[in-house]
Amino acid sequence: MPGNYGDYMLFSRWMRRPFTAPLVTLLAGLVLLSYPGGAPATESAAGSSAVVIMYHRFGEARYPTTNVTIEQFEAHLKELKSGSYTVLPLPAIIKALKNKTRLADRTVGISIDDAYLSVYTEAWPRLKKAGFPFTVFVATDPVDQKTPGFMSWDQIKEMADAGVTIGAHTGSHLHMPKVSREKNLGELDRSLKSYRERLGLTPEIFAYPYGESSLSVQAMVKDAGFIAAFGQHSGGFDAAADRFDLPRFAMNENYAGMSRFKLSVNAVALPAADLTPADPLIGAHNPPAMGFTLTRGLKGLDRLACFTSHAGRARLERLGERRFEIRTDEPFPTGRTRVNCTLPGPDGRWHWFGRQFYRPQ
Repeated sequence: MPGNYGDYMLFSRWMRRPFTAPLVTLLAGLVLLSYPGGAPATESAAGSSAVVIMYHRFGEARYPTTNVTIEQFEAHLKELKSGSYTVLPLPAIIKALKNKTRLADRTVGISIDDAYLSVYTEAWPRLKKAGFPFTVFVATDPVDQKTPGFMSWDQIKEMADAGVTIGAHTGSHLHMPKVSREKNLGELDRSLKSYRERLGLTPEIFAYPYGESSLSVQAMVKDAGFIAAFGQHSGGFDAAADRFDLPRFAMNENYAGMSRFKLSVNAVALPAADLTPADPLIGAHNPPAMGFTLTRGLKGLDRLACFTSHAGRARLERLGERRFEIRTDEPFPTGRTRVNCTLPGPDGRWHWFGRQFYRPQ
């Protein structure tokens, strides 16, 4: 099943909103009607783009929404070793796009959030054997407090000394758009102090806890000296993407099967710019007026489709050659709402653009 439907189902699990059988059937039908025969657009995957995969836990069956099984993870690594992909460190991907250096087709980055112990005991040995670089975004408070189930600073330093990239993830893993500027700045300062004292380094890249951000949060992260920051919305990204709101495909037990993994690592960026609303923090204007402009021409744009995590398929209005407006009548609920837009591409691949919005209580 194409990516917009698969990730829409994933949204339901993350947002804990159960589907009814009629709704699932309706959505599946809508996707199939949108792409008659499943035939993709004929254009090649022009442009240089990358995909980043996100994990949390490995082999921790008590936490299925943030865990992947060892069998799933090993299957992912086997696929990435197949010869079709180029796995690069996240900083290298970001710097290449910033410098407009062309990336190899099917460039993939691997990221892991929160520094759970299974990263050290299960993931790292397998990644090391495969020869794959990766990034761990470390929330520092649980490590400082020696919380059970998390890595120690000695273990994290061992990984960093061996070449693993350490990214920043705040101190307490808070909801950044909900709290004051002072609180967020304190979290950044406290976590940066821990990285410097415990590891002797300052992380270059950042991941927003829960993928939640706002323009003011993004500005704080940029001002703190980071070169890029990642959310938890799906999609590929290219040089035109906002480097402080980059997407990642999240994996968990229910949505880490090989069909979805291959769909994710084979995605290419839908080259979108001039995003509205500019701020992912939802205020009084709800639902927001959403839209984007394509930075280059693509064929088969009549097959472009967008879905929201709370209301299903959205209406698309095309303004001119490359401007698209996304319309939904349903107000965004409290918390996270995700939007996915996909377009069939070459060789069964998908151009993919996503955003995550946040509405505070």
